[in-house]
Amino acid sequence: MITKLTIENLDPAAVLGRRALVRVDFNVPIKDGKVTDETRIRAAMPTIEDLKDRGARIVLLSHLGRPKGGVKEPKYSLKPVQAVLERLLGMPVTFIEDPASPAAVETTRRLPRGAVALVENTRFLPGEETNDAAAAKIFAALGDFYVNDAFGSAHRAHASTEAVAHLLKPAVAGLLMEKELEYLGGALTAPKRPFVAVLGGAKISGKIDVIENLLPKVDRILIGGAMACTFFRAKGAATGTSLVEEDRVEMARQVLAKAGDKLVLPDGGVVAQGLEKPDTRREVAWNAVPDGWGMYDIDAASVGRFAGIIGDAKTVVWNGPMGVFETPPFDAGTLGVARAMADATAKGAVTVIGGGDSAAAIEQAGLADKVSHVSTGGGASLEFLEGKVLPGVAALDDRP
Repeated sequence: MITKLTIENLDPAAVLGRRALVRVDFNVPIKDGKVTDETRIRAAMPTIEDLKDRGARIVLLSHLGRPKGGVKEPKYSLKPVQAVLERLLGMPVTFIEDPASPAAVETTRRLPRGAVALVENTRFLPGEETNDAAAAKIFAALGDFYVNDAFGSAHRAHASTEAVAHLLKPAVAGLLMEKELEYLGGALTAPKRPFVAVLGGAKISGKIDVIENLLPKVDRILIGGAMACTFFRAKGAATGTSLVEEDRVEMARQVLAKAGDKLVLPDGGVVAQGLEKPDTRREVAWNAVPDGWGMYDIDAASVGRFAGIIGDAKTVVWNGPMGVFETPPFDAGTLGVARAMADATAKGAVTVIGGGDSAAAIEQAGLADKVSHVSTGGGASLEFLEGKVLPGVAALDDRP
């Protein structure tokens, strides 16, 4: 499935003693100067450890948050990540405050073999987000070859993800990037069948390109979340106060006509008089939402039906929750799908969680280690499923 060179393809002599400029995704939550979720840092450790064991001098690049272009806002500093890296690696990590300074290049050259340096937030450098050639040259001066392990940022053409890959050679994928491409790419290009996609979330407008791209490839698409309500409206049902994209009802009608039996909608949903009134919750058929009530989850019958289809599948890709899973009891549908994904995996299916809210939901269910792959890229995985070219992947060297 992988058409790009990876660090595994590199000759040992091309790694030993050379500076590996590694783009990682350390865009992690920080509170009171401490990292509150280390998932993304831990996800990059196999690549860092591999390069370390092979005697590379490792220089890590990452963005954090959305600082105003080129402004060094202390709350977006990567300094708290340094402490986490030092604990996980069991060794000191050099922190490079300003990649544009002459001292930065000298620091990377003085690193011992197997040592690690972390560069301050790439977005503090003017030109990072505009994919500026001058910014890319500043980053390129810090390495001898380039490794992109930041799938979560691969859909953005930034200086540290795209332009720099044209300046440093070889430019290869890290182990996490390789895994993402293997699972997501494998599902789209050579899935074991039946191939089922489960799509949820709030808006059909955010998933229409995914639906269009997946329809010819899948055997079934299961639809949940608030976007199901737009489909219900397209079928002529009243939807009460449920979230409906009025300007997308005709689009939903066209998708229904094109998809036929491939598109599976919920049989019914969980309604309430408001999210803040969970005690009013009850289950109704898809076309029986009372006036003044909203649908906030799929019903138990739909969970059972979806679970049956997922259980018979050999490949399943899931992107988007089935309801307002952040607000119990409207998390039951999402948790039910999460359990179905874990059960399908145990039966031998390849199961891929497409990042974002779905990744949060599978973590919340305590089942992240019971599925084949949980993507680290929300927006990137969505664009990949839409069939779009990811600039950060396209810029890497092709396999001969």
